[in-house]
Amino acid sequence: MSYAFIVMMASSPLFLTLADASWQRAHYGFVLATSALSLGRPTLLFAGGYSVHVFSHTMQGLEGALATEELLRKNVPSLHDLREAFFALDGRAIACETGMKMAGLTPQELVEGVRSGGMIRFLTEVEDHPILAL
Repeated sequence: MSYAFIVMMASSPLFLTLADASWQRAHYGFVLATSALSLGRPTLLFAGGYSVHVFSHTMQGLEGALATEELLRKNVPSLHDLREAFFALDGRAIACETGMKMAGLTPQELVEGVRSGGMIRFLTEVEDHPILAL
């Protein structure tokens, strides 16, 4: 692979979508998103369905969460830490309005930096780029 190709890949945006309440998928999504951002790839994460809990202050609605203490013992970043890194690296986020209604979340319960919107808003930003669904 040539160096020019690597640079081109690093600058292409990454568009991710989550759709369920799985803590594991959310954690992996943020690992992928923060990794892409650290390589200079603009990244947009859309949380639909019950995955909108990942953008709430408590993240209580996610299922199968591992304890932060257990992750720290294993030298694995917590979902909270990954989410903070995502925003610190200028990641962009949209919480699905329909998912928020399903989950009983209000815009005030979302962390700073998350916009609410629907699939049309997400697809408008995606344009003709590929989408990775986790």
